[in-house]
Amino acid sequence: MKVLVTGGAGFIGSHIVRALVDNGDRVWVIDDYSTGNPDNLETVRSRIKMVEGDLRDPEVVGPVVSEVEAVLHQGALPSVPRSFSDPVGTTSVNAGGTLNLLEAARGSDVKTFVIASSSSIYGDVKALIKSEDLPPEPLSPYAVSKLAGEYYCRLYHKLYHLPTFALRYFNVFGPGQDPNSQYSAVIPLFSTAILDGRTPVIYGDGRQSRDFTYVDNVVQANLKCLSAPTKAFGEVFNIACGEKTDLLTTLKILGDIAGEEVSPAFEPARPGDVRHSLANISKARDILGYNPEVLYPEGLRRTFQYFKEKHEMKIE
Repeated sequence: MKVLVTGGAGFIGSHIVRALVDNGDRVWVIDDYSTGNPDNLETVRSRIKMVEGDLRDPEVVGPVVSEVEAVLHQGALPSVPRSFSDPVGTTSVNAGGTLNLLEAARGSDVKTFVIASSSSIYGDVKALIKSEDLPPEPLSPYAVSKLAGEYYCRLYHKLYHLPTFALRYFNVFGPGQDPNSQYSAVIPLFSTAILDGRTPVIYGDGRQSRDFTYVDNVVQANLKCLSAPTKAFGEVFNIACGEKTDLLTTLKILGDIAGEEVSPAFEPARPGDVRHSLANISKARDILGYNPEVLYPEGLRRTFQYFKEKHEMKIE
């Protein structure tokens, strides 16, 4: 199959690209490297077609979309905190870039259009377990921008019969995440702090919980969409493990893996942070055939090992 992965040089996108290449698919990547890194694709660079450019530019997007059968749209400006400092940029890229891709796709032979959405769209919905039929209550410009992308996908399915899928990722982690960005996720930050002998920082009391999702499970969900039944078209799916873990427990597990007793420093909770996040994944199981194969403890072990190897290479 001929597949475009937007944001393919990013953390999640590069994992998807490598999986597609391993499957024998022909892969195109569009990335402007604002958050992605071309080094993430070094092992497959000779086997893909790279296009450097902005997803908001029709002259960049159009020619590539016309070549492919599927679009796995991972490209975005990530991060809730970033969106507070730059709501206009976040909305322009995340909502505007999605609309530009959809417009190109509806005039082409695209048979599958997948958007990477986010659990952040649920906000502080009172239900402990988040299911797709709950009303969104976004708490950040980032969450609103992701919800707008979902709505555009649903609309393009209804109006133009484009087969779209929206995958709401829950706190994705794994090898390849950047621990050096000010917007880094908590697991790479915890892991590198332990390895560097620094005190990990927790914003809030540490009892906030997340449905942490190892990146291989997200890759699986995207690949499932490429052969999904027609009843999945236009739908939204939670992609997670269906288990919640709080940050203090996460830090304790990482400390046990490292063989150290780790105590955090506490800072005030950040605006837009959700207190608890736990997914109902039955819809993705039933319709897509999704089944998380790497659960949290094993994912943490693999991820910490990755950062440990990087740390050892750095000090040699």
